[in-house]
Order: sequence, then C-alpha cells, then structure tokens
Amino acid sequence: MKRRKEEANETIAKLVEVARKHFTERGYAESSMEEIVAEANLTRGALYHHFGSKKGLFQAVLESVQKEMGERVEAGAARSGDAWEQLILGCRAFVAAAVEPHIKRILLIDGPAVLGWEAWRRMDEENSMRHLREQLQLMQQQGYLKPVPIDAMTHFLSGALNESALWIAQSSDDNQSLEDTMIVISQFLKGFNNG
Repeated sequence: MKRRKEEANETIAKLVEVARKHFTERGYAESSMEEIVAEANLTRGALYHHFGSKKGLFQAVLESVQKEMGERVEAGAARSGDAWEQLILGCRAFVAAAVEPHIKRILLIDGPAVLGWEAWRRMDEENSMRHLREQLQLMQQQGYLKPVPIDAMTHFLSGALNESALWIAQSSDDNQSLEDTMIVISQFLKGFNNG
C-alpha cells in the first residue's frame, strides 16, 4: 500500500514538473495534454486520474508556483532581523520572483484567466497574502505600525505588488523598474511607521 502511494506521488510530481515547463513556455491555451503526458512518459489516464482535467493540472501547477513564491518571500524577509526591513525585503522578493519568466505567465497571466478571478484571489490569499498579513499584524502588535485596519492594508499592498509585477514584466528595463517600484513601496510604507 505504501509503495502505491509513493508511486502516485511520483506520478503527480512528474506531471506537475512537466506541465509547469509547458505552461511556462507555451501558456495554458497552447499546451497540449498529449505532449505533457508523452514527455512525462505517462498516460493520459494518469493525468485524468490525478487531476481530472487540464485545468485541474494547471491548478496544481499554480499551487506549486504560489508555494514557491511564499517560500521565497519568507527567505527574503528572513535576511534581516528588523521588522521594517523584513517587510521591504519580503515585498522585493515577491515582485522580483513574480516577474521571472517561469513564474510570471503562470501566476499573473494565465492564473486569473484559467481559474477565474475569484479562485485565483483565494489562492493568493492563502499563500502570499497570508504571509503579508502575518507580518503586518506582528508589526502592529509590536508597535512598529500605526493602528490601521490590517485587512485593508494587506489587500491594498498586495494589489500594489501584483500590479507592480505586471508593470515590471512589461518594462524594457525590468531591473530599473524593480528599483523604482521598491523606492515607491518603501516611501509608501514609511508613512505607516509608528516610530
């Protein structure tokens, strides 16, 4: 029984890995289930068994991308012991990762289009936004952040970060656009400093 579960997990991981490559390179619409299962050396039945459909497979890929984003934000923020610096570094990590080609298309372009805005937002809230909210709550509890409604600030800042990532992704100089974005975010956040 244990071996069958391991085999199933290996099959799922292989399909997600291969599909992520295809969805990144071609986008959701142009990715073929036949090519994905052939490259994974699996059957179409395995894809349907584990994911139900191409959309189900895409959702699993998006979940893995969002998990990776959350880990990168946490790692970026952890580079400092200062609460404000953690917030800025976490914002930078999010935007910098979101514009990478192997993330951008899945997370920001196809994600909302394929799954629908509400499903995409729910997934975003469970991942990136959750980390942002936790940091803001902690900062407010420790007296670093002015008393503002945390949910409103979380949604506002998350929207700004997502829109900034889309803008940077379209920019001819994404390094300069990232730096410009971080200047604006840092200045904006200074207005909420309780110190």
